[in-house]
Amino acid sequence: MKNILKDFLGITPEFQIHIFSSLLVIFIIFLIYKAVVKLMISRIEDLREKHEWRRYSLYILVAIAALMLFRIWIGEFGAVATYFGLLSAGIAIALQDPLANFVGWIFIVIRQPFKIGDRVQIGETIGDVIDIRVFQFSVVEIRNWVDADQSTGRIIHIPNGMVFTNPQANYTAGFEYIWNEIPVLVTFESDWKKAKQILTEIVNKNAEKFSTEAEAQIRETAKKFFIYYNKLIPIVYTTVKDCGVLLTIRYIWKVRRRRVSDEVIWEDILTKFHEHKDIDFAYPTQRFYNHVTEGKMTDHSEKMED
Repeated sequence: MKNILKDFLGITPEFQIHIFSSLLVIFIIFLIYKAVVKLMISRIEDLREKHEWRRYSLYILVAIAALMLFRIWIGEFGAVATYFGLLSAGIAIALQDPLANFVGWIFIVIRQPFKIGDRVQIGETIGDVIDIRVFQFSVVEIRNWVDADQSTGRIIHIPNGMVFTNPQANYTAGFEYIWNEIPVLVTFESDWKKAKQILTEIVNKNAEKFSTEAEAQIRETAKKFFIYYNKLIPIVYTTVKDCGVLLTIRYIWKVRRRRVSDEVIWEDILTKFHEHKDIDFAYPTQRFYNHVTEGKMTDHSEKMED
């Protein structure tokens, strides 16, 4: 067989051995991957964990296959070191961005600033991570032209190297709750104390159960990060603005249900305020003030009348 291939195809026996050895390595690695998927990964019930195990096992086996093929075709590692020493400078310049992305992937895998399923913001992009690959990770975008925190439907592919040049905000790592605020502006003539009491009752009814769940998560997350909140109960703050009294509702809620919370709380507010005639919403208006019609006569105006 060696002589036939050499005579008809011009392939030397040494080259034939390299080809046969390479095909054998690829075939064995393929069988190992299929066995790992069937015997181990298929038994994992959690979809996120199953996806990660399948991806990481593929990366490891591909790396092993690459090293074996490298040795088959190039030879001993001593020669490889010399070869890389000559080409390292050129490769570093020519492949600067891919190398940065590859190192970024290693950082993401080891440090885990985020993982699949987390909601993150990096640069101007916010979304849910759906895939992490060697050179880039992908997110399903939220916000942009869509209000609140709902999906736009677009998939954004972000280079892994951006983790070294941009801060990353993780909305769900270990603590899946965020603080949300709803500003409610009432007129100066309104009974703002009654309005504040109504808002307090509404937010307590809707958000109090999440405070207990969040406290349990904080205690668990505090083992890894220094997270400390003195109070998690909902609260209503009072501030004076140009158009009226601003009552700001502050409460804790699940990240992916922020828009739902806005809707539920606002519907309760509209219903309750409608029942009280002494509470009105404020908005930018223009008012003409007259001392006489307002019943606030000054000494100067009284003298003018005399």
